Amino acid sequence: MLKGYEVVYEKGRLKWLDEQPNIESARVIVTVLAEGCVEPGRRAPPASLAGKAEILGDIVAPLVDEADWECLK
Repeated sequence: MLKGYEVVYEKGRLKWLDEQPNIESARVIVTVLAEGCVEPGRRAPPASLAGKAEILGDIVAPLVDEADWECLK
């Protein structure tokens, strides 16, 4: 199973930022982020669209009527 952990590499040592895995030995893959690399922030619509959007329906509701599913029962 693969699981990601966040660490900082300083002077040859790893500093764990979150939980540390409880393992004796493991093969690891290291990805180095360049210094000054900006983490992506929360996405937001442009300010020019403020107040102009209209909600047309429930995005969580099913797209088909429940009667259409009765044939599968």
